[in-house]
Amino acid sequence: MTELKKLPVKTLAELGCPDAKRAEKLLQQSLQGFEKKIIVLDDDPTGVQTVHDISVYTDWEEESIRQGFLEKTTMFFILTNSRSFSEEETVRVHREIAQRICKVSKELGKEFFLISRGDSTLRGHYPLEMDVLREELEKEGNLCVDGEILCPFFPEGGRFTFGNVHYVKEKDKLVPAGMTEFAKDKTFGYQASDLREYVEEKTKGKSPAVSCITISLEELRAFDTDGILRKLLGATDMAKVIVNAVTYEDLKVFCSVLALAVKEGKHFLARTAAALPKVIGQISDKPLLSGEDLVKSEKNGGIVLVGSHVKKTTDQLNCLKKSHKNLEFMEFDVNTSFEEGGLITEVEKTVKKAEDCILTGRTAVIYTSRTLLAPEAMDKEALLKISVEISEAVTSIIGKLTIKPRFIIAKGGITSSDVGTKALRVQKATVMGQAKKGIPVWMTGAESKFPGMPYVIFPGNVGEVSTLREIVEELT
Repeated sequence: MTELKKLPVKTLAELGCPDAKRAEKLLQQSLQGFEKKIIVLDDDPTGVQTVHDISVYTDWEEESIRQGFLEKTTMFFILTNSRSFSEEETVRVHREIAQRICKVSKELGKEFFLISRGDSTLRGHYPLEMDVLREELEKEGNLCVDGEILCPFFPEGGRFTFGNVHYVKEKDKLVPAGMTEFAKDKTFGYQASDLREYVEEKTKGKSPAVSCITISLEELRAFDTDGILRKLLGATDMAKVIVNAVTYEDLKVFCSVLALAVKEGKHFLARTAAALPKVIGQISDKPLLSGEDLVKSEKNGGIVLVGSHVKKTTDQLNCLKKSHKNLEFMEFDVNTSFEEGGLITEVEKTVKKAEDCILTGRTAVIYTSRTLLAPEAMDKEALLKISVEISEAVTSIIGKLTIKPRFIIAKGGITSSDVGTKALRVQKATVMGQAKKGIPVWMTGAESKFPGMPYVIFPGNVGEVSTLREIVEELT
């Protein structure tokens, strides 16, 4: 495995940037005639981090998929929340989704381009989800998937790829992804930072590192569209295509060539972070949402639910505790999950405290205790099951509220998904935009528990130390 080291953030500036106007012009030209509906399967609700005025469906019923196809927009999202699934459930769900997409596509005579939006720090059911999608598309869609685009670049979250190595920005350093806390995830952990080696590791050698097609920064910066196109046209049998990018201009150059390859009849699936859907979906930039954009006068307090337990979230929570705003902090003890009926009792106690707090105009900050005292011998499937039970308990706090809060912020991917779909019962939401870079806001639909309320979806692995505090203070 390639030996790597942390780099200073200034390395990004030293790498430079392609000509922005030329990249944009190339993209616009290439996307002319690209008529496919772009469908993004999101493994947690944070994949809309870069878009606005786009629909998110929280189920994959045939009618929901049909509605998405019939919308005038270029793209729609389907929230699967599959990062919280077992492998067996992931297979079942992705099989269902692919079959229904193919069926609706044939009925409407509308082709599609499918993106699996995964974690920008490389966690999730990879390559399982991609393999299932390929199998069903080839069977139901009567096509051959030539290649799989792998592009975890996501600058809003500090994720950059160059030299085929994926880096995560941590303060003033660029850390190879395999050296971060995310790579130590007990369910989705990995070792490799070089994406070619990551592919080999995750596919257990079925796709060797040397078999990967790589699109380098040098090719993108030279606008070598002919050379890149030859590589894409040469892809066969689900070849893995590694995309390097450190700026949106890099991605625009790549997507312009990808569109040309697709128009020439090549079929690709994409496993990407949130940046690529924005570019290929031609979503414009939009200013960050202000407190005035999000909340109107409301006497009740808001509620913040912190489920993520990664270090970044803990640091953000500790910073929030220093706020001088009218907040009340409530710790939810996750270790009650090891007691008979413990989680139920903990939920009831927390709901009562939260409602009392909200009624007085204060904002309730509910956070899970930071350490789960799980037995060392517990396997990863059992650990995932416990995590899901805790998430369901924490989510049910919102579901049991009888008082409408001023706003809701949910911190963490699984937590925010469960709050949106289970507690708030959202079936279709509209993405308003972002509260901060990489932090999307839904406007809840009429069918939801609290219609017309801003719901801030705050990923566990995004933002600076002060970002959570800044958002809470803006909304209160």
